[in-house]
Amino acid sequence: MTKKHPVDVVPPAGQLAVLSIQHVLAFYAGAVIVPLVISQALKLDEATTIHLINADLFTCGIATIIQSVGIWKIGVRLPLIQGVTFTAVSPIIAIGLSAPEGHGLPQIYGSIIISGIFTFLAAPYFAKLIRFFPPVVTGTVLTIMGVTLISVSAGDIAGQDPTATPLGKNLAYALGTLALIVLVQRVFKGFMATISVLIGLVVGTGVALVLGDASFSNVANSPYLGVTTPFYFGWPEFSLMGAISMIIVMAITMVETTGDVFAAGEVVDKRITANDITAALRADGVSTLLGGVLNSFPYTCFAQNVGLVRLTRVSSRWVVAAAGGIMIVLGLIPKAGAVVAAIPHSVLGGASIAMFANVAIVGIQTLSRVNMRDDKNAVIVSTSLGLAMLVTLRPGIANTLPSWATILFASGITLGSLSAIFLNLIFNHLPPTFRSKVTRTSKDGRGYTLEELNQSSVPEFVGALSDLFNTVTWPLERVAASGPFESTESLATALQATISSASASEKVELIKDYPDMEQLLFGSPEEGVLTKDRGSLALGDLTSAEQEILHSLCQGYQEKFGYPFVARLTPSMSFKDILAQGAVRMDHEPSIEANRAIMEICEITLDRYGELLADANPVGSSWARKFEALD
Repeated sequence: MTKKHPVDVVPPAGQLAVLSIQHVLAFYAGAVIVPLVISQALKLDEATTIHLINADLFTCGIATIIQSVGIWKIGVRLPLIQGVTFTAVSPIIAIGLSAPEGHGLPQIYGSIIISGIFTFLAAPYFAKLIRFFPPVVTGTVLTIMGVTLISVSAGDIAGQDPTATPLGKNLAYALGTLALIVLVQRVFKGFMATISVLIGLVVGTGVALVLGDASFSNVANSPYLGVTTPFYFGWPEFSLMGAISMIIVMAITMVETTGDVFAAGEVVDKRITANDITAALRADGVSTLLGGVLNSFPYTCFAQNVGLVRLTRVSSRWVVAAAGGIMIVLGLIPKAGAVVAAIPHSVLGGASIAMFANVAIVGIQTLSRVNMRDDKNAVIVSTSLGLAMLVTLRPGIANTLPSWATILFASGITLGSLSAIFLNLIFNHLPPTFRSKVTRTSKDGRGYTLEELNQSSVPEFVGALSDLFNTVTWPLERVAASGPFESTESLATALQATISSASASEKVELIKDYPDMEQLLFGSPEEGVLTKDRGSLALGDLTSAEQEILHSLCQGYQEKFGYPFVARLTPSMSFKDILAQGAVRMDHEPSIEANRAIMEICEITLDRYGELLADANPVGSSWARKFEALD
């Protein structure tokens, strides 16, 4: 009999119950905060808010079961919790506010239904579509989403009138809730850190209740049982710009889901195939379509629950399926929704700051993988972010446009996202209107395009890129032989791969071609040591005692490994940072340290490569280079 994979094993009933409740707790705050924020932004009454919260929980449970248990070719069958995506909050609010009075929710759900159908149909082809959503686009969109959502949190804390002075107690509740969330994350690890936002909401609401600033009177008035019915708020209505904005949200969500599925596969030790990704995206599409029908919102995988699987080391998808069952039950109890609806606006604002700012952090992390020395990427990010903030800070701009275009300029996330996608198409998918230079040599100042480098002889190639290395030439000779290259990024990748795949003796030869840290810091300009690599703004003038310590470190390193202590010196690196790195590396085995030194040389090479790109296109890079020393 074939042994079951741990993902398919059903744990004992007691363990199943405890673990499923843990997943619900980890998920709960993130799930209920979205309908609560949307409801307050659209100024919906409390009965409507309670219904949205219950509909959200009910549909979350169904969506989780679809994803974890699977139906036909829908659902990846991994321990993945489905929840409402934060990225949809800003566009949903924009759709609701731009719609005629009484038509906000029907237009929202019409747009959600269309985006769900799009996601389901696009799932098999997403591998081809994903090239239109590289990190420069997804990172920009996520950053914009996080930054613009902070204005929603600000409205909960200070009120919707930007000219009014916020109440001191509201500010105290918000900052107190945020401080508690930060404190829990600082003091605790594991599961407690996972539910830090939930703890902040519970404690903040409890304090407000004691001080008379919160009331649970509506809990008693709410029924014990209630079922959300399809199209509760009326038949869906459809608007072109609303549908486009939600499709953009789902396109970004598809990228996120792909990453979450791979992360879950790694945690449970299961190989992920293209069919798995398609099944997961189909589940997102069906769940989002279901959300539009059952008065909820777009769905995606919740990354924090993937972390909980790693923490508990229980890989069973049936634990998550049981958690989905608990959510369905909670969604049938209006009193549970009434408790959530009683959370004071200011407490919610403090908690949502932590959650929405985290969306921006994910975007910034994504952008950190983007080569910002490439002028095209810098233009995409700066223009899109600028347009998004323009509309966010001056929302009245939308009033000057025709009604059909209001939704486009009513939301910073919609305008910024469309800008990022459109500019990426122009810069990275249309034929170039001119051939930009890849490099300009320091010897004769001649510039080379990528096409010219691809067609050059090996000696010409080595000469054009000779500034990347000191005296050795074999890395460039091998890179030249591995061409042609499609882009400057692929050339950079080839440089790294060539260095990393060298033989042990070649690596040692390459390391010996670099100055050690002492020479780098104290060598004279005439020795040519400082001409190619960055200095550090944080080092300042070292004392004689510090120089002696550094000398001893470099000497000891040389004696142990037989080559110089080579490290990439960044502008922010301090003397303590150098010593700390040296101490760690001195404890390495020779084989491990050789690879570490080669990693440092790869970083140095990429720095020099970036300088060559900037020198080849001096006008486009001049503004960015003014601030490079502060990176």
